Formats: sequence, structure tokens, C-alpha cells
Amino acid sequence: MKKSIASMVVLTMVMLLSPLVWAQDGKLPAPQVKTRSAAPPSDAAHWSYEGEKGPQFWAKLDPNFSLCADGHSQSPIDISRTVPASLPKLRAKFSPANLRIVHHEHLADEINNGHTIQVNYSEGDTLTIGDASFELIQFHFHAPSEHTVHGKHYPMEMHFVHQSPSGALAVIGVFIEKGTHNAAFDPIWSNLPKQKGLESHYEHIQVNVDDLLPHSHRTYRYDGSLTTPPCSEGVKWIVMQSPIHLSAAQIWRFTSLIEGNNRPVQPLNHRVTVSDAVAEEAMAR
Repeated sequence: MKKSIASMVVLTMVMLLSPLVWAQDGKLPAPQVKTRSAAPPSDAAHWSYEGEKGPQFWAKLDPNFSLCADGHSQSPIDISRTVPASLPKLRAKFSPANLRIVHHEHLADEINNGHTIQVNYSEGDTLTIGDASFELIQFHFHAPSEHTVHGKHYPMEMHFVHQSPSGALAVIGVFIEKGTHNAAFDPIWSNLPKQKGLESHYEHIQVNVDDLLPHSHRTYRYDGSLTTPPCSEGVKWIVMQSPIHLSAAQIWRFTSLIEGNNRPVQPLNHRVTVSDAVAEEAMAR
């Protein structure tokens, strides 16, 4: 599917701005740095991806994390068997989904929180599932992928987290595999924050969010949870079937900062995984 109007993210950076962005005038502007602490509250339960605070122990770290062990609709999962969402019994449960790409300049903040690199939105594009509308609030990365397909991990996975006015969540997952250099990631990758616990507001850098998605919008869909504590359930998952590509150097640039931030796959239990497509619509604002 050819992409038309792209959603733009405006970022401000702590480090020197990419020369490619400002090559047209031959000089770099003085960066306008705005940073603030993004450390969790001192009384928050600390969790990690390994050791005594790893995934198998999350539920014991805080009573609010109990679903990490007791939940029956947990994420991620291994995607191995799917059925068409067009089947009569599934039409109502898996309503058609529509991703509206809005042409709008957003201010965003990029954080290395020790668990992932995350880009937050002040306002975002809209994912509509049936009659429910979800706004993009952040995207982040995992290495290796959290979801697997027939037991296979991809080198990385990107999650676009959307939230409805009522607080319900829907996440678009995008697999990342090794391939050619992906220029759409240059504005983010050139300025990955190395310091943990610091939120950096970036200006002068524009990220074309639409170009971060695969051209094909065929998807896997299922009902799941957050993949990090508190492992809340009721999350609508839409995982793109086609991966996007990053070069080996781009993947290394992320994994040199963060690696092994993937929760193991969880039992499917009673759930059904369906195959479907998400319609894309461009909107002007």
C-alpha cells in the first residue's frame, strides 16, 4: 500500500543534531536542550528482564503485578495458528480496524528508561477499532522481538501504544529484521539517548511516523496484555505480518544500549489469533 500523507513528529535533542538534517544551510543550529528526570518514583517496585527481578518473578515484586502470573490472556504469544477474522463468529469480536494517518506536527520526548527506548507523544494519530477510537501516545522497541511466529524471534520489535479516552489500550506491533539501511529511522537512531532515566525533548528533528510502518497492512490480531508489569489485560493487539528492515549497524546501535528486553511468550489458553487487514486513511488537519 502506498503511503500518502505522513504524520510528523518533532523532536529536540541533547546531542548534536544530525548533519544530514541541516546540510542544506551548511551549519548546525545551537541545540535547544530541554531535559528532565524520568526516573520512576522511589517507592515503585523495581523490575528487570533477568535475575531475581526477571519476568518469572514479576508477580512477587508487587501485589499490583499479580496478573503477570495469574492472568489468562497474557502477551506476548507465539503466532502459529490463525483463522480469518471474516468468519461469522469472529466478526463482532474483531471489528474492522482503521488507522488514520494525520498530517500534523507533534512535539515528542525520547526516553531511555533502562527497559527500552521510548518516544512519547503529546498527541497522536488515531486507530479506530469498530466504534472505539485510540490515540497514539508512544512507541518503543524490544530486542529481540517479544512475539514469535512459528517459534521464530525477529531481531527487534516496535510497539505503537494507543489509548482510548476511557483508558483502554491497543498496540500495533511491527517486526524488525536485518536488511538494508532504513533512512526513516535516522532522526531517532542518530540521537538515541544513552543516559538512563532522563527524558529529552527534541526540536528541529522530524520523524515521518508513517514511514516506520510496513507497506502491507495484513495483520495478526488477538486480545492480550501489556508485556511489562503490571501486565494489565484487555489490550487489543494488532501485529503486522510483514516486517520492516533495519541494517545490521542500525540494529547494533540499539542493542549496544539495550538488549534482552523481551518477555518470554505466554500461553495462548482460550484465545483465538485471527488474520486480518487494517485499512489506512490519510487525513489533513
